[in-house]
Amino acid sequence: MSCSPEELKKRSDAVASKWQSFQDLPATDHLLEFAVSVSSFTEFLHGKGLSGLHQISRNLEQQAMSLFEVDTGGAVPQTTLVELNLRVRELGMRVADFIDSNSRPIVERRAHPDSSAAMDITPRHRVWLVGNQAAPWQELVLQLGYFSIDAEFHKTQELPSHADEPAIVLLDAEGLTTQQVSIEIQQLRARFSASTLLVARLPIDFDSLKSALTAGCDFCFTHTSAPSGILAKIIELCGNQEEAPYRALVVEDSPTASKSIQRTLAMCGIETHAISKPHEVLECLTRFQPDLILMDMFMPGCTGVEAARVIRQHPEFLSTPIVYLSGDTDVPMQIEALRLGGDHFLTKPFNPVVLNAIVQSKIERYRALRRAMQHDSLTGLLNHIASKEKLAAAIQQAVAEQQPLSVAMIDIDHFKKINDSYGHQTGDQVIRSVAWFLKQRLRKTDLIGRYGGEEFLLLLPAADADLATEILDRIRRDFSLIKHPFNETWFSATFSAGLAQLQDQASAETLIKQADEALYGAKRAGRNRIVRWE
Repeated sequence: MSCSPEELKKRSDAVASKWQSFQDLPATDHLLEFAVSVSSFTEFLHGKGLSGLHQISRNLEQQAMSLFEVDTGGAVPQTTLVELNLRVRELGMRVADFIDSNSRPIVERRAHPDSSAAMDITPRHRVWLVGNQAAPWQELVLQLGYFSIDAEFHKTQELPSHADEPAIVLLDAEGLTTQQVSIEIQQLRARFSASTLLVARLPIDFDSLKSALTAGCDFCFTHTSAPSGILAKIIELCGNQEEAPYRALVVEDSPTASKSIQRTLAMCGIETHAISKPHEVLECLTRFQPDLILMDMFMPGCTGVEAARVIRQHPEFLSTPIVYLSGDTDVPMQIEALRLGGDHFLTKPFNPVVLNAIVQSKIERYRALRRAMQHDSLTGLLNHIASKEKLAAAIQQAVAEQQPLSVAMIDIDHFKKINDSYGHQTGDQVIRSVAWFLKQRLRKTDLIGRYGGEEFLLLLPAADADLATEILDRIRRDFSLIKHPFNETWFSATFSAGLAQLQDQASAETLIKQADEALYGAKRAGRNRIVRWE
């Protein structure tokens, strides 16, 4: 499970508590608190990848929010109350069942148990492949095993009745009608509360895809989807990287309004920092590094628009979303404010659920844009520029904390021969495999970038050259055992690495140069080895 049972139960109990408060005293404020709580829980489940529970919570959220379309003063029809109560109870029971069935000790393993400091504990993720024939999935099962993912095939009508819930369930739609696929998805979704549900080998027409998604599928693959795409999606879903909490800077001269905004955002786990003077905004942006700015429209000595125009003069804050808050309903003024640097306009008093929804959607898109700008499209790793920026920051941190820092340059051996023999598409798949393998085996604190072509740059904070060599050499040996499929055969690939340790506050360019020289030494020595810069 991707979060602790205690945390999941605490959040589920919070929803039940808010609902009980509304039942005890039906009032608009209590209904609003319940809706915010459900919205927060829905986002939490989505972020943790608990797909089935997320869908149940989302349906409850939508029904709760529909009550605000008409001002009822807290008076909810009895039939609606009964239905909401059933949905709240169903959500709570599904959460409890999931916790109970997944709280037994999870078998975890290290690739090499004798080195406790070398890498984080990596659990074996479990995938069920469900269909009528196992043969088409044998290659996928083999490939997933290389990345610490256990895949097992089960016939559609012969699923184990008592088994821990897998992380992912993939349904093979080959030979099934659209209606049969929908029925199978609904049955799987009813059984699995948290598993991410994928469907493969669907027809490519619109109605087939729509029907599968409506039935409860999370992601679809058609007949034209390449096996490497299915492999990539499963590895992505089994990734162990958690996103940092969302951050919002509140620029509001009213202490009461500021506290209300912070309290509302905190219910959805959004970290905030508030300032009352817009003249402090640039300093706070640099220090706090928010994903979004909530800006009061009218403040003493400076309007929100004037502050936004100043912010937009700085390239590093050019894409940071700015949401205006104001009690003024003047539409021409709002339009002009948006033209002069803003991204959205909320009129006070605002619905807390709407505020949270807008803030989260804006931040999600902002982070997606930032990821696209900083990450390589083929591998999802940091790109060349971002890698060097991260290295410069890592050097500063290592010097300040007096901690070691190691840097490695990795290059796939004989990559031109792989491209010439098996084609560029297969070559790209080998590059992706190196990226996935590094992300699986390295620690969460390590950083990986695609430096260019088949070269990768690795940053290993708090690791001296001895520890870094130990980590990389094990990864190198294990990677050489992977069988990369090509038509009816397979081939193996290896990589070489050059390693350098930070000395005397060296610059990023110096460390990269040293690691690169060591890499060439590894190539000259016969490849498939790790060489340290001396």
